[in-house]
Amino acid sequence: MTRPELPQPVRIIPGEPEYEPEGTGLCLSGGGYRAMLFHLGTLWRLNEAGRVRGLARVSSVSGGSITAATLGAAWTRLTWQGDVATNLDALVIAPVRELARHTIDISSFLKGLLPFETVGKEVAGAYRKHLFGDATLQDLPDDDRGPRFVICATNLESGVLFRFSRPYLADYRVGMVDDPDTPLADAVAASSAFPPFLSPCTLDLADATWKTVAGNDLTARGYREKITLSDGGVYDNLGLETVWKRCRSVLVSDAGGQMDDDESPSTALQMLRVLNVIDNQVRDLRKRWTVYAFQQGQRDGTYFGIRSHVRDYGLPDPIVDPSDAAVLALAEVPTRLAKLDDRLQERLINWGYAICDTALRRWVDPQIPRPAQLPYPAAGI
Repeated sequence: MTRPELPQPVRIIPGEPEYEPEGTGLCLSGGGYRAMLFHLGTLWRLNEAGRVRGLARVSSVSGGSITAATLGAAWTRLTWQGDVATNLDALVIAPVRELARHTIDISSFLKGLLPFETVGKEVAGAYRKHLFGDATLQDLPDDDRGPRFVICATNLESGVLFRFSRPYLADYRVGMVDDPDTPLADAVAASSAFPPFLSPCTLDLADATWKTVAGNDLTARGYREKITLSDGGVYDNLGLETVWKRCRSVLVSDAGGQMDDDESPSTALQMLRVLNVIDNQVRDLRKRWTVYAFQQGQRDGTYFGIRSHVRDYGLPDPIVDPSDAAVLALAEVPTRLAKLDDRLQERLINWGYAICDTALRRWVDPQIPRPAQLPYPAAGI
């Protein structure tokens, strides 16, 4: 098999222009509050290593989009000392941790059952209240001032990825809208509308000015007015699609879930179980192809996940090597938008920090100095 024939971990769209990959992209997976906090640890370590400021792209889905959008909204207010943001804690970490002290999924679901209300509207309202206020996609940095932030959802009408960003929102089958003023809270609510309880999220674009480009085959009015969206992880739980095709170096932070074992699955819930098996296999295949692509040299970079083990990376001086039981306990935190106590928050952040450090110093730059301690030493992992 020659290099051009190597399988790709992302979908190759017919007629799509080929780009020369350049720069570094960061992918933040889904996984509810668990992922949101794990990715805070990733950002913390990357920032200390001077690797956040130079990012070309940040692609996110679901819980990862909460963290990514908070970083994006704060980007122009970050204070830099060299390549390190000195106020990342105040502008990103602290606000996200405050959100994690509130349960928003159950109340949003129940209120969404009321007449004239929807679950998507309620989730967006919670994000607006606790994190984003009136910020829109236009409050993300432009490409000359920071990374391209891409918040990903799944379009249930076209069956492909729906992308929110500052320059445009787009579905490669439906078309694009330039310079969208969509509220960040709405974009993140769509990205984190995980089924069955928080999905779907309806986006009203009836008044938007759509642009038809090559490859658009679903341009009828019905596809461009009220769009039915679901969690970005339904299509791509790693947030890989929008980074892999554009960036030479790819960093994948994965805090996605895994289907639970069940020795006696319910007959009544058999179809849900079948869908979970399909979903689990798709996620595992994408992860395996991603790691294989790194091994074959298709891209530089690294993958690290909430279920990874430090010892498997072969780093001679890891900051910590937690037990399998400790790793599993964090990986099995439920995929919800539900309150987490401060100590569990700190353990998730510590673990994201530690495994990011391990992967970064092993596979990206061995010259990065070993950190002195975890962000929250007393909490451990």
